Amino acid sequence: MKRKHRFEGEQPLFHIFNRGVEKRDIFLDDSDRKRFLLLLCILQGDVFFNHISRLAREFGQRGRLALEEVEKNIMDARIVELVNFVLMPNHFHLTLKELKEDGITKFMSRLGNSFTKYFNIKYMRSGYLFGSCFHRRLIDSNEYLLHLSAYTHRNPRELKGWKNKEHNYPWSSYQDYTALNRWGRFLESSIILDQFSSAKEYDDFVKTSTTKEFENEFETSVANPPG
Repeated sequence: MKRKHRFEGEQPLFHIFNRGVEKRDIFLDDSDRKRFLLLLCILQGDVFFNHISRLAREFGQRGRLALEEVEKNIMDARIVELVNFVLMPNHFHLTLKELKEDGITKFMSRLGNSFTKYFNIKYMRSGYLFGSCFHRRLIDSNEYLLHLSAYTHRNPRELKGWKNKEHNYPWSSYQDYTALNRWGRFLESSIILDQFSSAKEYDDFVKTSTTKEFENEFETSVANPPG
């Protein structure tokens, strides 16, 4: 395995995760997942959008191309970078790099509030959607970063019909690492992929990585929420 990228000296990276209140599903259909992915992209910049619904419609119809009109504004005001992600029925995992002070807090607050508002209006409900404030853990070593990416991308194997097909799961960044990056600059995978000689080598790493510690970390953290 090649080592092209220095982990030391980078802006801080965090493992971010959260789960639905009472372990309830937070993504009920593909429209919900698309809305969350859109928010993951456009909220990376400290920019106000008063036309998210229109962007969401275009995003649902055409995919990433609908983001071209707002990409420059977002990149110029970026507060976080998205390194990888997975959306599961009742929880999600993200790896984020913090570019500005308190960028993670601001990003996650806007993400949670925006998605909860969308979800509550759509399903005619009220109240909290997530079980607690989001959970974060500082990624303090390159080994942690690499094995976390494997854990994140292997998550869908828990779902019926997806074991050993995780690389095709549309609601994670796995296929963006091993095939074509669907998100362009909105997904910054190079800090991980530059350490491998090819996408196949990364794919092999994911398939053989030991990820039990992350399963334990996730379950322990959501069982004992902060505060």
